Amino acid sequence: MEDLDGYYGTGDLLVSHWRVARLDAFKDQYREFMGLEATARVMWKFSPGIPGLLQTEDFARDVLSGALATAAGDESVEEQVAARLGRQYLLRQKPQPEVRVIVDEFAFRRPAAQGETWQDQLRHLEAAALWPNVTLQVLPFSAGAHHHMSGSLTLLWQRDGSAVAYTEGNSKGWLFEDPDEILRERLSYDRLRDLALSPPDSLAFIRDLLEEHGP
Repeated sequence: MEDLDGYYGTGDLLVSHWRVARLDAFKDQYREFMGLEATARVMWKFSPGIPGLLQTEDFARDVLSGALATAAGDESVEEQVAARLGRQYLLRQKPQPEVRVIVDEFAFRRPAAQGETWQDQLRHLEAAALWPNVTLQVLPFSAGAHHHMSGSLTLLWQRDGSAVAYTEGNSKGWLFEDPDEILRERLSYDRLRDLALSPPDSLAFIRDLLEEHGP
């Protein structure tokens, strides 16, 4: 696009249109993903940070009020917080989906909030790890480098057995419906699960952090 702008003498017109088109494509894919997430019977998620489905309201507000979000204003932040909390209804709807979440240790070692907000978030994760339909695991630093260090991965299965994979990172997202791509992402998730702490050890990890950050 830069070369074409230079050739036709159009300044940055084509580059700017290309950027808008990429953003629109991302939004369309994200909207489609949201619809599929709402009806999924099985969810597998990996996140380098605390995933939105397991964030408390105050923690979500801290995350969404960061340096990259403040330009949008407080009203926009509150809308995003409300939308994020609304998504969490998915975990309580009937029938409840079976959810497995792997969270990178990075999320716990560099929390996006401090003090009571972070303690409340840890307590919420502790509680979520005990929900009957949720399996929570921590991927420790000792696991080393892996394929999803720069973004998240979600695998969704519907009631009819159909599946999709969604990856997101660096403000971009990709929705995969091709069986070969889904299989590739599922195998990468399996490797992360094999490297992660067991659910009981992950719960103990969170409880140790609660003691470390307690009053």
